[in-house]
Amino acid sequence: MRPVRADRLLSLLLLLQNRGLMTAPELAAELEVSVRTVYRDIEALGASGVPVRAERGPEGGYRLMEGYRTRLTGLTDAEAGSLFLAGLPGPARDLGLGAVLASAQLKVEAALPGELADQARRVRERFHLDAPAWFRDADPVPHLERISGAVWERRVLRARYRRWRGEVHREVCPLGLVLKGGIWYLVALAENPENIVRTYRVSRFQAVEETGDLFTRPAGFALAAYWAESSRRMEAALRQGTARLRLSPRGQKLLPMQFGAAGVRALRGAGPPDGEGWVEVELSVESEAVATGDLLRLGTEAEVLGPPGLRQAVAGAVAVLAERYAAGR
Repeated sequence: MRPVRADRLLSLLLLLQNRGLMTAPELAAELEVSVRTVYRDIEALGASGVPVRAERGPEGGYRLMEGYRTRLTGLTDAEAGSLFLAGLPGPARDLGLGAVLASAQLKVEAALPGELADQARRVRERFHLDAPAWFRDADPVPHLERISGAVWERRVLRARYRRWRGEVHREVCPLGLVLKGGIWYLVALAENPENIVRTYRVSRFQAVEETGDLFTRPAGFALAAYWAESSRRMEAALRQGTARLRLSPRGQKLLPMQFGAAGVRALRGAGPPDGEGWVEVELSVESEAVATGDLLRLGTEAEVLGPPGLRQAVAGAVAVLAERYAAGR
């Protein structure tokens, strides 16, 4: 029997043990196979001595004989390692761990006492984590599985990477992967005299191959601590100035949607509303060029009061738009 099918038969057995009566379409959906494959696997389980009962009728399906339980619930190394992705089926699939994670969760559930198993099922039924942001397709990450393998096995990678100013070729020592807002990032030690730890967006890798060399992780390196400090530095570098705005009532609702936490903080310090409900706020913004585009998304619901350079830049962009649309092309 091929290993892939053996894993699937074990998952099928654990599904029937944990869930009880299940129809063939339900099993097919859980195992991500066809109904016909489920029928074949049910026959294979029966032939191997597992007492699977078929119940006919509209409320029928498959179940294990009363009192039968398997003790084949030991986790493999891969399954144990995949459990940190519990609740993240999409990222698990990206990493090539979807089937492994499903098998691990079934084994854990099978090993739990009845009351705890019921509680785990209730949590799964009531809570779901969806990592990507709204209205944005996930990045294509064709090299993610190979990169994650190199992270796990401490293998040096030779990569072709697309930056804003063009492509670069370099060797990196992959230290860890971070999923932020539905986007995968690689934290890696660049092979150069400075040995600087850098962050790379995984979707921008154009080609990746292993060099055959292993590397030693820096002593004391902590991925979570690095990411927290890196995020803080990036936030400080991006937020280069402060804009003074007047916001309509609708603009006050749009600000947190467009600017996130910075918008929320700005509204907390808002001045008193005028007779029409407009308020003045101070908003942390990026460079003048970036802030101009960002503030234009607020449309007629906002007015830039200062600084003068930013107000002039927004007014200039509005004038160009007015002229373009007035031309009636």
